[in-house]
Amino acid sequence: MTKRNLPAGQRAELLTTLKARFEKNMNRHKGLDWAKVQTRLEANPEKLWSLNEMESTGGEPDVVGQDKKSGAFIFYDCSAESPKGRRSICYDREALEARKENKPKDSAINMAGALGVELLTEEQYRELQKLGEFDLKTSSWVKTPADIRKLGGALYCDRRYNTVFLYHNGADSYYAARGFRASLSV
Repeated sequence: MTKRNLPAGQRAELLTTLKARFEKNMNRHKGLDWAKVQTRLEANPEKLWSLNEMESTGGEPDVVGQDKKSGAFIFYDCSAESPKGRRSICYDREALEARKENKPKDSAINMAGALGVELLTEEQYRELQKLGEFDLKTSSWVKTPADIRKLGGALYCDRRYNTVFLYHNGADSYYAARGFRASLSV
């Protein structure tokens, strides 16, 4: 990935937004200190750029934990519904190229790569759901194991009836209410 930096004004605006969200949702990151998060963000301009992309596509990224080994802060998309700017997409480039008609504009894997982020795994998605109720009206693609993908499938999750569900679909399918949630370690 090429070096990506935000202009100073945009960087300050994003940090203000992230700090306000951090302070408003302390239940997501008990025991963590914003000053330490901000110091780490300022030392990693490419990661700050990725967080800005998560924000601009509707993800509302927030800190959800800290890696005990590396000390990295972990951000997930915490928008109530799957990020609006990342919906109506199939799973990956192979699925996109396989569609002969009515191709979606992009794929989840390709968009995540362009943003410098990763799709949530099923386990991460379930962790997120312990912090609130997400995807009550939408669904989100999750990282799919290679053996399932090789057979043409892909996985997605949502929350209905106060339960988190994991489903499968053809990787080339896409729906207006399905997008993807991302994770980023900083």
